[in-house]
Amino acid sequence: MIIHIAPIHAFVIFVTMNIKIVNQSSHALPSYETLASAGMDLRAHLDTPVTLQPLERGLIKTGLFMELPVGIEAQVRPRSGLALKKGISVLNAPGTIDADYRGEIGVILVNVSNEPFTVNNGDRIAQLVIAKHERADWTEVTSLEETERGTGGFGSTGIK
Repeated sequence: MIIHIAPIHAFVIFVTMNIKIVNQSSHALPSYETLASAGMDLRAHLDTPVTLQPLERGLIKTGLFMELPVGIEAQVRPRSGLALKKGISVLNAPGTIDADYRGEIGVILVNVSNEPFTVNNGDRIAQLVIAKHERADWTEVTSLEETERGTGGFGSTGIK
């Protein structure tokens, strides 16, 4: 893994890493659209359009294969515009791509709208976020420390 520290703006420094990628699609590699973007758009790599009927899901391939460093994952997330305007989301959001996976990146799209939605070759269908992660070592105990919140969950703090 090669890490670059790149000054982007007078007070902004990004740490970047080189990630090996194979692109079998005819589309450009995913890229950040703005200076502060966390995600990069993934595009559909299709021979023919795919139409998702209401409540239907489908696996949409991207033509991308990558080699992530150990300790790094890629998260596949919905695009907010598709979700709001068309009712299209990533079913297992966020989908996780592990560092030891070498297959093609696929996106499980679901149509939660009332109308059919057609995915065409080159359409931006999801976002890809590169993230560090930690591994856990469990310490089994018989009790946990008390907190003010305690066991309250699932809406226990209300909506206002």
